[in-house]
Amino acid sequence: MDYSLTLLKRVLTEAKTVAVVGVSSNPVRPSYFVARYLRLKGFRVIPVNPGLAGQELFGETVYPDLKSIPFDVDMVDIFRRSEAVPPLVDEALERWPSLKTIWMQIGVEHTEAAAKAEARGVTVIQNRCPKIEYQRIFGELRMGGFNTGILSSKL
Repeated sequence: MDYSLTLLKRVLTEAKTVAVVGVSSNPVRPSYFVARYLRLKGFRVIPVNPGLAGQELFGETVYPDLKSIPFDVDMVDIFRRSEAVPPLVDEALERWPSLKTIWMQIGVEHTEAAAKAEARGVTVIQNRCPKIEYQRIFGELRMGGFNTGILSSKL
C-alpha cells in the first residue's frame, strides 16, 4: 500500500498517545526499540502485553489488553501476526469510538479489519513502521543507516 507523505505526517503529528500491542521488554526486539523511539520523540507510549501486565515499561504500566487501558489513546500500533488483527481492531473500535489511527507494523496486514476500521472513520496504515516513517518524514533516516537518496560525500 502506498500512503502519501501528507497522510503519514498528519498521523504522526496528531497522535500523542500510542498503545503498542505486542510490545516486548527485550531491548533487541523491534517492538521494544520502536516503542522506545516513539517515547523519546515525545509520544506517550502505552505498552500492551498480557505476559508483562502490571509491570512498568517506558514509564507506563503494561496493560494485558486494550480494553484495560483506562484512558483514551490516539493510535493503536499492532506488533502481532496478521491473523490476530481482527479481534484487536474490534476491541480498539469498541473501547475508543473516537480512535484516530490503527497502525499495523511491517508484515502485518488485514484487508477486512482495515475496511471495518476505515468505515468507522479511523485512518489505517498497514505494513509500515511508525519509527521508520517518522525518521523518513522528519529527516532522521540518515542516522539509522538508511539510504536517503542524498549524496553527502564525494567519491
